Amino acid sequence: MEGSIESRISHEVENWLRWLPRWRPGTHRGRTRLCRQCFGSPVMAAAGLDTNVPHAVQHAMAMRVKLVIDASVEEYTELNLPLLSREMKLTEERKAAASYKPTEGLEPEYEGLDLDPPPAPGAPYLFTFAELAEDGPADAAPPPPPPLTAEEKAAIRVELKLADDYAIQVGRRACAELVQHRERIVAAVAEFVEPQVQALLADLDNSLSGFS
Repeated sequence: MEGSIESRISHEVENWLRWLPRWRPGTHRGRTRLCRQCFGSPVMAAAGLDTNVPHAVQHAMAMRVKLVIDASVEEYTELNLPLLSREMKLTEERKAAASYKPTEGLEPEYEGLDLDPPPAPGAPYLFTFAELAEDGPADAAPPPPPPLTAEEKAAIRVELKLADDYAIQVGRRACAELVQHRERIVAAVAEFVEPQVQALLADLDNSLSGFS
């Protein structure tokens, strides 16, 4: 990634605004648990998406911002935190060799969401993405590295604290930039999302009226 945090966030907001008109309620199923990326997120509050907005709309923005923050922290780690960078690379190498990962490489609006819909009664799946992810060749993973020394563990704890502090700093800058775009974000939700939500509510009201 190139450019400042602010320019990266601005770019992702533009991508989200281009994606939003394509959103349709019928293509996104409900969740059975709270999303840790969206629920109570300062990113959602900064963007003006924290209340009365469908989760899929929130999640698409949250994951775009997360990608920017993660990439910035990764760059900082690689440049300034050699031990932590080495451990992260080794972990990624082992993960890459261990199994198929269907949840990786997706568009931001689908990152972090369940890929397998709830099974329909009497209609079992031939396979699920979760099963494919579990069936990777276990013997393909490289051998684990030698254990860390006490000094290396202490140094990595220090580097982890530095990485966490930097992530908090980047997150604050990202939120400050989102505030600058909040008016456009809220206006786009009102234009493209709210009419669809109101139409769904009207259909539900009509359906319920038929039972009265």
